[in-house]
Amino acid sequence: MFSKGRGKTVLAMVLSVMMVASLMAGCGGEKAAGKVKDTVTVGTGYDAKTLDPIATNDVASSNVMNQIYGTLVQVNDKGEVVPMLAESYTKLDDKTYEFKLRKGVTFHNGEEMKASDVKFTLERAASPLGAAVAHLFEPLDVSALKVVDDYTIQIKLKYVFPPFISTSLTHTGGSILNEKAVKAAGKDYGQNPVGTGPFKFEKWVKGDRIELSRFDGYYGNKPAFKTLVIRPIPEVTNRVIELESGGIDVCYEVSANDLPRLQDNKEVKVVRVLDNGTAFMGMNTTKKPFDDVRVRQAISYAIDTPTVVNTVWRGIGKPAVSPVPPNIKYHNPALKTHEYNIEKAKQLLAEAGYPNGFKTSIWTNDRKERIDMATIMQNQLSQVGISAEIKVVEWGAYLEGTARGDQDMYIIGWTASGNDPDVSLFAMFHSSKHGAGGNRAFYSNPKVDALLEQGRQMEDSDARQKLYYDVQDMIIADAPWVFLNNSEQVVAVRKNITGFQPSPVGYHTLYNIKFEGQ
Repeated sequence: MFSKGRGKTVLAMVLSVMMVASLMAGCGGEKAAGKVKDTVTVGTGYDAKTLDPIATNDVASSNVMNQIYGTLVQVNDKGEVVPMLAESYTKLDDKTYEFKLRKGVTFHNGEEMKASDVKFTLERAASPLGAAVAHLFEPLDVSALKVVDDYTIQIKLKYVFPPFISTSLTHTGGSILNEKAVKAAGKDYGQNPVGTGPFKFEKWVKGDRIELSRFDGYYGNKPAFKTLVIRPIPEVTNRVIELESGGIDVCYEVSANDLPRLQDNKEVKVVRVLDNGTAFMGMNTTKKPFDDVRVRQAISYAIDTPTVVNTVWRGIGKPAVSPVPPNIKYHNPALKTHEYNIEKAKQLLAEAGYPNGFKTSIWTNDRKERIDMATIMQNQLSQVGISAEIKVVEWGAYLEGTARGDQDMYIIGWTASGNDPDVSLFAMFHSSKHGAGGNRAFYSNPKVDALLEQGRQMEDSDARQKLYYDVQDMIIADAPWVFLNNSEQVVAVRKNITGFQPSPVGYHTLYNIKFEGQ
């Protein structure tokens, strides 16, 4: 899942709904002078792209969809896969699963969830419409989906793919949709979502706010508050000011600059967790001179990653050593940060025919930390004769341009939505995923392809671990990326907020939030 950080700067409106209630009222909230706070307002770095689960794979959109939809299964706080919209599931053979659905689950439009909706959802996710999540759903054998009855469905895979339950079906791309609602909205469904989740969609003012309201027909524990407002506030310092003033209750993506100030503020709490993300500078391996592995290796040798990361992030996260983050299964703990060696970089450039370097560019979005990293790397690359222009590109244009292959070098992040290495590697490095599929370095290595295909079909074992260790070594040697940092979720909340826990997948559960006294 691509992570960005910030979008276009716009003026944001503060929406705060204050309801009058007696102290004996059951709705709870931040109580003062007989009033109750019944709205949670979240400040985030950028707006969602769409609320259609299969039309995007970015964190901002998933942060909203996570409140609206439900999936068949979910990952709990202990990392265990547990039922959600499914009551239970059984493995019938190594490629077939049977799911028993909860009865009485209602969509926001009043329709009851049936197995036919699950079938429709999975067919749609595996169709060409689901290009953004294709790496998760292409193992699905759509022709073999079988509705046994209204509350039972059998799901069959084309081949053995053990991560399917823990990654594909827990991802927001697997959010269960109402067939009637999707067909009625047509191409506008992304702006008119209908789910089974604890909040239903009310309003989207692009660049300003998305407003959700508590769904009283929700099958589970209902949220303690009535309204959820998600506001894109691109400038992180402005988000922090809004938090300090009480304009928002939750502030995502706290920067290194603002962290000490918030830690000293007794009116807020800071919560942190190392997430499943890796930020990197990729190189378009189909463009000269990046089609030469020696040039890519030279760039890697020319970048002093610990200096870049520690200077910019100052203790948030840590330098990355591999495309598989430390939180993810089969990350190789023996790997070290790539070597910084100016002379070796110059030697490789000369061998590749660029003794005096060359001119190029580094694309980044407008997140300050990424611009700062690009600036430091620009200076480091100049030491070996590479002149790199920094191009700051609006997020939507950035995703479209990098999918087409317009970029030379580019800075972005990828957050694994599950604990399996397949999620970290397949979309990023398999040659079938060039461009919009995830592989924006347009990297190709037949040996890596073969191992990735083999690894996703293996059960966990020593042999599978060795395979993924070998894949990491091959990718490091081919150097399509300069690994930068493993991300950390740093979120600040008002001191009266309880029940919030940041998620390592980058999008967070908000419906468990309570105000003290609820």
